[in-house]
Amino acid sequence: MRVTAQEIIEFAHRYDPQDFHTDPAKAADTQFGGLIASGWMTCGMMMRMYSEHYLTHNASLASPGIDELRWLEPVRPDDVLSTRVTIVEARRSASKPDRGLVRSKIEVLNQHDRVVLSMLAMNLIGCRTPAAA
Repeated sequence: MRVTAQEIIEFAHRYDPQDFHTDPAKAADTQFGGLIASGWMTCGMMMRMYSEHYLTHNASLASPGIDELRWLEPVRPDDVLSTRVTIVEARRSASKPDRGLVRSKIEVLNQHDRVVLSMLAMNLIGCRTPAAA
C-alpha cells in the first residue's frame, strides 16, 4: 500500500492536526525533517491490509482489543507498506466453544523491510468443528 502526501495531509487535517502531519514546510523544521503520517493513519492502513489479506469474512467475529501498540519508525510520503502477521497463541474459548481466541503479532513494514508499527491483537474466530464433549 503506497502512502501519498495528500493522504497524510488530508487525514491529519481531519484527525491529527499537528504540523509534522499537515504542513510540509513546517515539518521540515521538526525532528522528523519532513512530513510524516499520523500513527493513527498507519493503524488505519494496517487494518485495511489485515482485513483484506488475513481475516476471513466468514470466520472473523470481532476483536476484544489490542496490546502494546508501538510506532517505531515514521511513515513518509511514497513509502510502500505491507503487513506481517505472526500467530502468538490460539485456543478455543472456554465460555463459548464455537469460537477461538487468536493472539497475533502484527507488524507493518516499509519498502526497506523496516518495522514502522507493531502491536499484539486478539481476535475471536469461528471454529470449524465443535468442541469435544
